[in-house]
Amino acid sequence: MTGHGTAGSGPPTVVVLGASGFLGAAVTEVLARRPVRLRAVGRHTEPREPVRGAARFEARTADLSAPGELAGLVADADVVVHLVAHTDGGWRSAERAESAAAAERVNVGLAEDLVAELGAARRPGPPPVVLFAGTTSQSGPTYGRPVDGTERDRPLSAYCAQKLRAEQVLKQATADGLVRAVSLRLPTLYGLAPRPGGERGVVAAMTRRALAGQPLTLWNDGTVRRDLLHVRDAAAAFAAALDHADALAGRHWPVGTGEGVALAELFTLIAWTVAEHTGEPSVPVRTEPPPDGAVGADQESVRVDPSAFHGRTGWRHAIRPRPGVRRTVAALVTREEHTSSLP
Repeated sequence: MTGHGTAGSGPPTVVVLGASGFLGAAVTEVLARRPVRLRAVGRHTEPREPVRGAARFEARTADLSAPGELAGLVADADVVVHLVAHTDGGWRSAERAESAAAAERVNVGLAEDLVAELGAARRPGPPPVVLFAGTTSQSGPTYGRPVDGTERDRPLSAYCAQKLRAEQVLKQATADGLVRAVSLRLPTLYGLAPRPGGERGVVAAMTRRALAGQPLTLWNDGTVRRDLLHVRDAAAAFAAALDHADALAGRHWPVGTGEGVALAELFTLIAWTVAEHTGEPSVPVRTEPPPDGAVGADQESVRVDPSAFHGRTGWRHAIRPRPGVRRTVAALVTREEHTSSLP
């Protein structure tokens, strides 16, 4: 592992914040293969130890929105992987008045707290590395151009604006020499979570609807496109960012497949795949006008050009979107059927 150093003897201390989440579990699994001291921090459930790995593993449960919780978790960190976001009720909770303050506290305040704690715990040697999970939606409308990191940021939702502000906090801290922060802006993630029910995102949600025999509903005509990145590829991107932190620090880097899949095509693929595995008729895919709670980002197509990140790290996605979605849906169907058959 390159791009970072340790202030003391022994392997570096790597802290994953949000380790029990969908992306966090995948990142933790990848980092557990490395000779590091790995501290996995989750909120609702204690992150489980990976089955195999070279890391010295420690699991901690903490509510990072509570004052003082962060200090004891990151003070000795050489690397912090910041994957925490306010998702109680989904990312749209940042748009609702009753949950806006809580979303602001987690999505922005935690980055500010992290910089303060790492700055206060400053030790000899290079500043700690911070890897941050951003979103490609921070850039706002791209008018058909792929997201490549050069566009002007014009976020279209409160959540995206908060992620952008957190990213700016980390960039400024990098300029001030307090940390070496790298932000990976991620598109739509999918894949199989380590535990049943842990999957998040549109692929898992639509698979469960199809299994329940419910129609899959699209807004408008379904021509909006999404860059679909498998969660294992996203985790590999964080590992690559860690290995090249000095070459990446102080900037944001879009990560994706370079392909855009139309939502109508995606929903139809999900419906057909579920039907193939259940033997039931394929559920219908329907269109309707967007509801009142829709935001501008819902109708923006996203396709990522990851060439800049590839040029610095050599990372490429390994799982193509369409076959990856089919395999994921098939695995989810099997998992859901097994779970429902348990006493």
